[in-house]
Amino acid sequence: MDRFTSVFQDNGLLVAFGLVGALMLVGGWLSRTLTRGRMQGSAIAILLGLVLAYWGGTVTDGEHGLADFSALSGLSLMGGAMLRDFAIVSTAYGVDLKVIKRAGLSGGLSILLGVLISFVVGAVIAAFFGYTDAKSLATIGAGAATYIVGPVTGTAVGASSDVIALSVAAGLVKSVVVMVGTPLIAPLIGLNNPKSAMAFGGLLGTTSGVAGGLAATDKRLVPYGAMTATFYTGLGCLLGPSLLYMVLRAIVGG
Repeated sequence: MDRFTSVFQDNGLLVAFGLVGALMLVGGWLSRTLTRGRMQGSAIAILLGLVLAYWGGTVTDGEHGLADFSALSGLSLMGGAMLRDFAIVSTAYGVDLKVIKRAGLSGGLSILLGVLISFVVGAVIAAFFGYTDAKSLATIGAGAATYIVGPVTGTAVGASSDVIALSVAAGLVKSVVVMVGTPLIAPLIGLNNPKSAMAFGGLLGTTSGVAGGLAATDKRLVPYGAMTATFYTGLGCLLGPSLLYMVLRAIVGG
């Protein structure tokens, strides 16, 4: 058993890809068997991954899900920021610039509106839960945009670590909801072409959620949604700790 574990540790990233591939196969089989293809296999695989991550964290009493098992430690690298950012950047190479130009003003407006609406909704919910200072409201509002914008804003304005953790949690919940919900609502909102995918990514913004949801809907749409979602994250990191925070300070005080 020790030798078996050692081999897995020495080839951690390979094991991680193998495990994710197996989950995708199981998700595809469940999709065909239980839902007759109505719910995409990718979305089912995401749910299975979340359940396994929760189980792994519970069993090991750790903070990294299945990656807390030494034999599956490669999952921490596969799911880390390096490969995530590489995947985000690489999707841009699948974008057709002619299609982007056709998005025009609507694409830009979707990004701006997406950031503002998410920020306001997050700040309002935070206020309902008793947060009244501008730092906390801005951080949780930014977290409702994405789990990247939240910590960036919180660190910049000097929010407490507890509030920053809440902003990350808000962003993660949003990401999961978008991942799982996109294939279900795509037929209802006409999410079947590059232009609508760009507007969708700009309005929701969570890059991982949009990319995962679009992959489960139509993988050809991923580059377009991920591109505007990435711009959304950048805009949120600019506006969150600056203009939006100052507006909140003017409204509620320091």
